[in-house]
Amino acid sequence: MPGPRSLPPAARLVDRLADATLWLTAALHLLAALSLLAVLATLSPARAEPPACSGRNILERLERDDPAAFATLRAEADAVPNGKGIFWRIEKPGTAPSWLLGTMHVTDPRVLAMPEPARAAFAAAETVIVESDEIADEKKAAAAILARPDLTMFTDGRTITDLVDAEDAETLTEGLKRRGLSLAAVGRMKPWMIASFVALPPCEIARKTAGAAFLDQKLAKDAIAQGKALKGLETLVEQISALDSLPLGPQVQGLVQTLALGDGLEDVIETMSRLYLSGDTGMIMPMMRAAAPEEGDDAAAYAEFEQRIIIDRNHTMAERAAPLLAAGNVFMAVGALHLSGEEGLVSLLARQGFTVTPETVKPQ
Repeated sequence: MPGPRSLPPAARLVDRLADATLWLTAALHLLAALSLLAVLATLSPARAEPPACSGRNILERLERDDPAAFATLRAEADAVPNGKGIFWRIEKPGTAPSWLLGTMHVTDPRVLAMPEPARAAFAAAETVIVESDEIADEKKAAAAILARPDLTMFTDGRTITDLVDAEDAETLTEGLKRRGLSLAAVGRMKPWMIASFVALPPCEIARKTAGAAFLDQKLAKDAIAQGKALKGLETLVEQISALDSLPLGPQVQGLVQTLALGDGLEDVIETMSRLYLSGDTGMIMPMMRAAAPEEGDDAAAYAEFEQRIIIDRNHTMAERAAPLLAAGNVFMAVGALHLSGEEGLVSLLARQGFTVTPETVKPQ
């Protein structure tokens, strides 16, 4: 990819995005973040009308402005194992087939609609598996998380301003102000918790705080309402503990860099949504880490993040899901970023003896 000064606008945004990829991904990736969003949103002024979503597809612009850079991303995405498709059939001899849906943890109506085969499979399933069954009751989920203040807040007297220099403190102050927050109001929160709020565009925050359920939560609530067995693979505290275990330095820097994206954040979310809706999930991480460092401290931080937040959790979910899937007629829904790759759920379930086959669905 050419040097930063020669990059066209879309490529520059991809370049900037790489710096924020760890914590932006985490904030969009973890159900715990969404369970706390209603609590965090009380810090923001009420809006008379939800703002419209206005993001544009970064990759369409990148393909037009810098075909070579786009081709590099396309080649990397095409090489990702199981990087095509969001809906999979899971089979084992002697049992009824089960189903795996990759989700986005958002309230976007396009995502909530789900492909028709997935809707039919959900309706017929006896058991529904989600990442955490605690999300069926948002208030209880938030209470469980907030009962661990050591994971969500600095309890030793520090504030986030103690961890940044003057320039980053200014970026934090201005970035939070644009989102209706003050640094003083959130200063004692852990960086991951602040990021869980600011890494969502205003339209998504508005829908969520107005009571709209994100896809995984809707499936969990519908399962209960329809008398299906609902099972979770993780607790929300387990999710937060994984994030909180990572070094504070990369957390803080990732938060600063996410805020520095400004209006570009809406373009990021729209691009991810378009990739998801088209089933091109293998492109999401290549897009987000296009200019990620290949060596040094930042590379080590990325590797640690990927191991703890994605790969380790993939193995946990696969192990806990296997006995449930063995009974058959299960509908399993987890974040789409957990599906692809050599250590993704599709590969891990196949190693446990399941036949996992992509189902053809029409692009949404």
